[in-house]
Amino acid sequence: MALPPIAALEIGTTQTVALVGEIDDMRRVTITGRGVYKTSGVRKGQVFDVDLAKAGVAKAVQQASEESNVDVGSLLLAVSGGHIEAKVNRGSVPVRGRDRIVSREDVEEVTELAQSLVLPSDRDIMHTVNQSFTLDDQTGILKPEGLSGAQLSLDMLVIHTQRNRIDNLRKVVQSVEMDVEDVVFSGLCVALSSLTSEQKRNGVAVIDLGGGTTSFLAYADNVIACAGSFGVGGDHITNDLTVAFNLPTGRAEDLKRRQGHAIVSSSTGLKRLIIPEELGMQERSISLKAFHTVINARQAETLRLVRSALHEAGILTRLNAGIIFTGGGAALPGLTELGRSIFGLPCLIGEPCNVGGLANVEAPAAYATAAGLVLYGFKTYQETGIMRPVKEFLQGIFRR
Repeated sequence: MALPPIAALEIGTTQTVALVGEIDDMRRVTITGRGVYKTSGVRKGQVFDVDLAKAGVAKAVQQASEESNVDVGSLLLAVSGGHIEAKVNRGSVPVRGRDRIVSREDVEEVTELAQSLVLPSDRDIMHTVNQSFTLDDQTGILKPEGLSGAQLSLDMLVIHTQRNRIDNLRKVVQSVEMDVEDVVFSGLCVALSSLTSEQKRNGVAVIDLGGGTTSFLAYADNVIACAGSFGVGGDHITNDLTVAFNLPTGRAEDLKRRQGHAIVSSSTGLKRLIIPEELGMQERSISLKAFHTVINARQAETLRLVRSALHEAGILTRLNAGIIFTGGGAALPGLTELGRSIFGLPCLIGEPCNVGGLANVEAPAAYATAAGLVLYGFKTYQETGIMRPVKEFLQGIFRR
């Protein structure tokens, strides 16, 4: 049976991205429609004005629909932001059979227990992802059924979010008369689109640098070991430049894109940036070294937030494949060099390598989330025939 096209939407702080993907007989996913439009009404991944935000959604989806010749009526939605948190929860049960052989019922019971994370009343579980089982003192088991033991435990990564943040994003989509089929954490999306099986086996972290948020997800021993999101991104660098040099926001953003660098280099010497006359201010110049110093300080602070999270999870030394950067912020020159100095690991710029149709776009790393969301839709549909609710998350999707 032919699978229908999948539409994916990312309402970022800076831009809204819509992609339409289709799958061929060889099960290869190709992006056939793409729409990008400037975002308004969103800050740090959170909606503060539905009317402003819906304009970007309508324009981006219309572009993707026209380019793919697909009438988009429903879509998948990627989310990020500081309201998203992740916790490893452990469930343990005795093996109940007389022969102490782990049964399917034992696995189902311990899975249900591991999923039962008690949360505040305003929070909902987005995803539950199995890490590994433990049988007595034997750890790292992926399939315990049929093994002998007395006590079965399961560590599960539970990703949860503040309900009203998701509801507000849904309202934006519904305001342009479209349905949201599923809501997915952006970190899972970028992992799907940008990581290889070998990287996952060796241990790797992917960091998605957006305009208002920074999301991350890390694999260790071929399972998702930790994940999270912070409400800080490229717009914060722009704001710092605006304040430090008394620049209009638009001018600061333009200079950041054209002259920005994550590393403060002695080679800049006495070079200066010329700021043309505007808004009643005379032409002036600013030190390029000072300009880079401001960028470096904020970007380094953001990466250290992720490093601290990886360190606290105890996996920083297990990331043999290093760090992969995606998102619009990955275009900042010097980012990988800064990353190596902070993480002490190899750092690369990632691209959506697991889908086709984006090879010729400018800055493909900026499409990693939406591309991964398309993949998520096809993998879910292929294995179940429907778009399952996010709480019933498919473990196999992220192990391959």
